[in-house]
Amino acid sequence: MSEKRLRNTNTLMSYPKYKDSGQDWLGKVPAHWVLKPGQAAFSKQKISNAGLKEKTVLSLSYGHIKIKALDKQHGLVPESYATYQIVDKGNIIIRGTDLQNDHTSLRIGLVHTPGIITSAYLCLMPRNTVSPEYGFQILHTFDLTKAIYRYGIGLRQNLDHGEIKRLPIFLPPLNEQAAIVRFLDHANQKIEGFIRAKKKLIGLLNEQKQAIIQQAVTRGLNPDVKLKPSGISWLGDIPEHWILMRAKYVYKEIDDRTKTGKEEQLSVSHLTGVTPRSEKNVTMFKAESYIGHKICKPGDLAINTMWAWMAALGVSQYEGIISPAYAVYRQRSPVRLLNDFADMLLRTHPYKSNYLSHSTGVRASRLRLYPEEFFKIFIIIPPIKEQKQIVEFIKADTSPRDDAITRAEREIALMQEYRARLTADIVTGKLDVREAAARLPEVIESLDSVPDVLDGEEEFDEVDGE
Repeated sequence: MSEKRLRNTNTLMSYPKYKDSGQDWLGKVPAHWVLKPGQAAFSKQKISNAGLKEKTVLSLSYGHIKIKALDKQHGLVPESYATYQIVDKGNIIIRGTDLQNDHTSLRIGLVHTPGIITSAYLCLMPRNTVSPEYGFQILHTFDLTKAIYRYGIGLRQNLDHGEIKRLPIFLPPLNEQAAIVRFLDHANQKIEGFIRAKKKLIGLLNEQKQAIIQQAVTRGLNPDVKLKPSGISWLGDIPEHWILMRAKYVYKEIDDRTKTGKEEQLSVSHLTGVTPRSEKNVTMFKAESYIGHKICKPGDLAINTMWAWMAALGVSQYEGIISPAYAVYRQRSPVRLLNDFADMLLRTHPYKSNYLSHSTGVRASRLRLYPEEFFKIFIIIPPIKEQKQIVEFIKADTSPRDDAITRAEREIALMQEYRARLTADIVTGKLDVREAAARLPEVIESLDSVPDVLDGEEEFDEVDGE
């Protein structure tokens, strides 16, 4: 999809006349736009949910406010939603905490359906000088350009309503605001369609990969091999010459703690296994100190105790530290599992279902796979030579799919970069869309305005101190 097509086959021009904004990050703005302080565009709103007047739970995820389905209400869920705040359609939500340590998140969201959201977020009500949709685009642009980070205060650079009140905001007339929103909705609809198609492709490729991996690690490579009942309902038949052992005979728990907290921080997630935090683009809790965190070495099995039932685990290739709430296991001698084979096997769907049955807790958000339960789980152990063959086969057979996934992810990233640049250029007045917006079809349904339930795969990770 080309930029030319997104611009409705017309080249967007600059405004005829500009003036200096007085802001180094903003540069020049259209001459007829009016400078206002943030308080002239937004007022603070905070309505308590005491008495549980509202029950629809909302979430801010990747710059979108979505309904959070019951089965996705996990993480640090409060004992009662009475501590949450009530928000309404047209409100703008800002996660203003910890700007110093997180320059990758999208922190601004527009509410499309009434509900409740954590009181840790700021809730703004646009005044009559700005439409809710355009007010969101203004603050979203502060976010996209990272200009918002210069307004944080305190050691961790938090953003509160006092700083919002002083934000320098240039406002076009209301009819021009509507034209800008209309054009961005049209562009976003096309871009979002492209991204969703690529994400669907990635999902299908990942499903194919998981099917290949599961078949190979639980049945082997020989289709004619004689099978035997495993005696385990969730596992079924396995090759006759393979053995089964409870995890307690394969692994031992390790509880080594860092005395400095300066080792590389590792992430343990259901999407990527064990990886350095520095490679992640998701928001994670940052502890005041990492002294006392668990040391994880190459070859260790690290399990995110809270998300084990989602296969948030992996065999580490790195040395570093993980949350003290997690579990670290090391193979006993003699070594019975190759690292790559163990990583693939223990992240398959049958094992995920078994982690769920062995996890304890009163609800999904409180389930934990503790060591005493993990040690009860049976582990498939083929001969080491066969494990090596299986790993080599899987890597060769899934490599084309991995390449296709990488390409699709890169295309998504490029399209997201393009959307961010286009949005910033339009909202800051670098491009004039008034004529182009007037030529658009009468009905433009913004994908972003559909109040659907939070979907897609989110990455759940570190919960330090949990």
